[in-house]
Amino acid sequence: MNQLPTLDASAARAAAQSHFRTLRLGTPFQPRIDALARTNDWYNWAGYRAPHSLWDEELEYFAIRSQAALFDISPMTKYRIAGPDAEAFLNRVTLRDVTKLKSGRVHYTAWCDDDGFVLDDGTLFRLSPTRFRLCSQERHLPWLLDSATGFDVTVEEETEAVAGLALQGPTSFAVLRDAGFAGVERLRVFDLAEFPHDHGTITISRTGFTGDLGYELFVPADKALSLWDRLILAGELRGIRAIGYTALNRARLEAGLIVANADFTTSQHAIRADRLRMPDEIGLGFMVDLQKGHFNGRRAIQGARAKRRLRHVLVGLEIEGNIPAEHAIVYYRKSQEVGLVSAAMWSPMAKRNIAIASLARPFGDTVVDDLWVEIYAMRELQYQKLMKRAKVVQRPFIKLDRRTANPPADF
Repeated sequence: MNQLPTLDASAARAAAQSHFRTLRLGTPFQPRIDALARTNDWYNWAGYRAPHSLWDEELEYFAIRSQAALFDISPMTKYRIAGPDAEAFLNRVTLRDVTKLKSGRVHYTAWCDDDGFVLDDGTLFRLSPTRFRLCSQERHLPWLLDSATGFDVTVEEETEAVAGLALQGPTSFAVLRDAGFAGVERLRVFDLAEFPHDHGTITISRTGFTGDLGYELFVPADKALSLWDRLILAGELRGIRAIGYTALNRARLEAGLIVANADFTTSQHAIRADRLRMPDEIGLGFMVDLQKGHFNGRRAIQGARAKRRLRHVLVGLEIEGNIPAEHAIVYYRKSQEVGLVSAAMWSPMAKRNIAIASLARPFGDTVVDDLWVEIYAMRELQYQKLMKRAKVVQRPFIKLDRRTANPPADF
């Protein structure tokens, strides 16, 4: 009888004990990012080693608002969806009407399970009549492939093949123009176009996650470093700086934008039934297009609306004082627990203490007065409980004219 080969015991032991040495994946821009890293403050983004900050999280935030900030979005999950039925397929699985999305345009959308609970949100890029790119926080390839049954369409993940950069801030347009991307001034908000780069092409869209003037650039992985160097060289006099996620997260909060599995739990990750959310419960009800044909979750969403079964509402809060209320419990009349803050900060732009919170209806919906948040502040090595007034306010917390100006301003 043949015997299976056995591993050398010492080699096996060494392999088992060195597992911690296995590093997270690097993006195509990792050599440049590592060279700039001063804080060594990393986190896991979908298996990649991504920076919370690179040099100073406070100044990185101000780089977004006062100059040009470069952020690596390569770990963002990206799918190429193509074929004669690509439009029909995406119209079936997402909330918005994809037939209204013209070539060279992008829209923000979301998709649900059959019970109407949000699986994820993301951006859909229409590259041509039959080619799309879908970007999301979480991975959904098995679900997308199952949903594609019966459609003449191919679905391929291209996360590793396509590198991405977000260039955000008032001087971002000037950086792209100075880098030689002729015609970029013609891009309006949510437009996209292809531009020559390094004997190939890249896609530039006027999109972003900061509520500021900004762009996202998608490039084949083997052309990533040449794109980075091109932007850094062109942006030297415009104050371009690479940043980490903490700064970006602050900017997105000021813009009133939400993050999956931070401000709401996606239906694939929810363990408890009361953590599931329908689009209307997280501020995405505007996406639901009941004028188009059937789509995932349609009947459940219609039923919940008709029977008033929408139990939660996501709101913006303005909070008394200047101590951020992140993860604070929200109370009604200081006694009845009615919700939880998911993101909070003192906003340098709005000059307000702001937050995003999920509240149980009717609180935050029809009942908007006498709300309080419970904050624990460290004072001389001891936590002090603070009850601060909160009021429901409209999002975004700031609105910058330069984000939508056409043509963009030359700062």
